[in-house]
Amino acid sequence: MPIGLIALALGGFGIGLTEFVIMGLLPEVAADFQVSEATAGWLISGYALAVVVGALLLTAAVTRFERKPVLAVLLVLFIAGNLISAIAPGYGMMMLGRIIAALAHGAFFGIGAVVAADMVAPTKKAGAIAIMFTGLTAANVLGVPFGTMLGQAAGWRSTFWAITVIGVIALAGILVLVPKTGHGDTVPGSLRTELRAFRSGQVWLSILVTILGYGGMFGAFTYIAFTLTEVSGFAASTVPWLLIVFGVGLFIGNTIGGKAADRNVDRTLVVVLAVLVVVLVGFALTAGNQVLTVASIILMGGFGFATVPGLQMRVMKYAAGAPTLASGANIGAFNVGNALGAWLGGVTITAGLGYTSPIWAGAGITLLGLAVMIVAAAGAKRTAARTAARQASAQETSTAGQVPSAPGAPATVERADALL
Repeated sequence: MPIGLIALALGGFGIGLTEFVIMGLLPEVAADFQVSEATAGWLISGYALAVVVGALLLTAAVTRFERKPVLAVLLVLFIAGNLISAIAPGYGMMMLGRIIAALAHGAFFGIGAVVAADMVAPTKKAGAIAIMFTGLTAANVLGVPFGTMLGQAAGWRSTFWAITVIGVIALAGILVLVPKTGHGDTVPGSLRTELRAFRSGQVWLSILVTILGYGGMFGAFTYIAFTLTEVSGFAASTVPWLLIVFGVGLFIGNTIGGKAADRNVDRTLVVVLAVLVVVLVGFALTAGNQVLTVASIILMGGFGFATVPGLQMRVMKYAAGAPTLASGANIGAFNVGNALGAWLGGVTITAGLGYTSPIWAGAGITLLGLAVMIVAAAGAKRTAARTAARQASAQETSTAGQVPSAPGAPATVERADALL
């Protein structure tokens, strides 16, 4: 395994931590700023939307530059955003800090995924991307639960101070461990070349699957602290430990999903999304049972994150000639899904539908994602069949255009019309 993948995972850990830790601290943040649960949830949605902007605009702006310095600059931006969050005197400044940190998120993972894939053999690309995204799973397994406990014990601001320090460590890791390999396009019109990838219908279908498939899981997860305490009856002090359970599911799903996607990405995504719908419906129906809730949490994390390597690999596959901007756009799509899920979950709670309503909403969104994925997979299969048929026909024509050669003559004589 290239050591640079560890550095990318380290950066992913820091960024994943600042994205997800707020969920375990949402009740404390809402109380401190004296805002509603739904308003506090906009700290999640606002972050997600800012990721989309950064994933598109920042990635487009840096496609021509060497990727290692770009990754370092993005981490500096991330550190600054978390520092602002740590000292924010009010909700507005907190939102500003979240937005600044989020701008680095999409570009970092978009560019980093391309770098990770370039470090390994073609048959191991999804696995390499999964290793990079292990930083996100580690952030959930270790960072989010302990960050939540730190925030509950010493105030939520202490968690963001800790994230700022982690960001500095991650920056050092990028500078030391990522080699000076992998450059952006330096030829004139490279951005135009990157934009050509979006002519592919499969790229757009892949992005839509990312929005819906990942958004469904994230919508259910956004208000998980309220579900666990208000519906399942767990004490607030147990929430961090339950988040560890969720994180274990993420880690397992990310690892297995990456390996499965390297074998057959479309089949993997169809199966995983179908099972995720079942898991979310089961969770919504049994959230009042603590034992079944624990089982649902680990399954939701596992199947929810098993989609990530495949979703990222799929969009890069169909944008193979210019994958950087498409990769960044798909990272943005993950966060459009995050915002969609968090927004819809907040709407259902505000409407008085209860704290299991975000889970039902997530199941519905994921079901739509499954439908789109089935359509995309069928279209890709038809296109592959037509391509194979054309190649076979061309081969037959080429064979028919050859005549046996006489002894001592050249091996083949092409027909005159083949030369015209």
